[in-house]
Amino acid sequence: MKIAVLDGYTLNASDLSWEKLEKLGDCALYDLTPPEKTVERSRGADAVFTNKVVLDSGVISELPGLKYIGVLATGYNVVDVAAAGKAGITVTNIPAYSTESVAQMVFSHILNFAQNVSTHAASVSRGEWARSTNFAYWLTPQVELSGKTLGVIGFGKIGQAVARIGLAFGMEVIFNNRSRKETILDAVQVDLDTLLSQSDYLSINCPLTEDNQGFIDAEAISRMKASAFLVNTGRGPLIKEQDLADALNLGTIAGAGLDVLSSEPPSPDNPLISAKNCFITPHIAWATFEARTRLMQIAVNNLEKFIAGDPVNVVN
Repeated sequence: MKIAVLDGYTLNASDLSWEKLEKLGDCALYDLTPPEKTVERSRGADAVFTNKVVLDSGVISELPGLKYIGVLATGYNVVDVAAAGKAGITVTNIPAYSTESVAQMVFSHILNFAQNVSTHAASVSRGEWARSTNFAYWLTPQVELSGKTLGVIGFGKIGQAVARIGLAFGMEVIFNNRSRKETILDAVQVDLDTLLSQSDYLSINCPLTEDNQGFIDAEAISRMKASAFLVNTGRGPLIKEQDLADALNLGTIAGAGLDVLSSEPPSPDNPLISAKNCFITPHIAWATFEARTRLMQIAVNNLEKFIAGDPVNVVN
């Protein structure tokens, strides 16, 4: 079997091994593939792996020998799955590999808002504590999470993991989900208006759909507390970025922690980059060593099961 990995760098930045995948066939590994080289590098392969390289109907039509596309992520919008299906190509994804890592990033942002550890550590490094006349000082309000309300939008695996951490901190947890969700957690399902108005910290963990694109807009933000903080580790287009930037600059809400933006890498003039009290991480919630190790193992297992005639995690 001939295998092509079109953009393996994000999965394996030289700290993992491709050995198990290489044992399954003749494997061509590319860190990155520009659009104009996608067909060239995929031609002749039985199996192609992609993370962000687009395999649309045009590309697929030029790859008559292709039998399998493995998406190295949970989302698979980079592949025209309908076109792949018509061509007899099996498409798989990698579900639930980064749940705990993403939930951890949510609280990295929340704890940043609550106590600003890096700000105070930098102050000490500048000698400000050594010059202080008091044994303690704080540059930002120090906030206890216990008793605060955590609102979670999207109560799938990641949303529930976020809720569990919030409960461990003693927070009151409410959630909104597009369908009724039974849970053993001490969390209450509410409508979106209630969640927006009651949350001290709001975590977006829902998938992006045609129905919810840009649902966090000026009107939604106006229903939030002025003291509230918004965290998004879902998808960037869930938020109308100019509306959020305006709200942050006007102090309509207290802050935002974002691991995703509407386009990645972002345009230098993205209004959120310079917005007040907006902390942006470069889409790294999924990227812990442990999560990427799981991703690699699931990717190998997906191809092994396909070769054995028993495919799993099929999305088309």
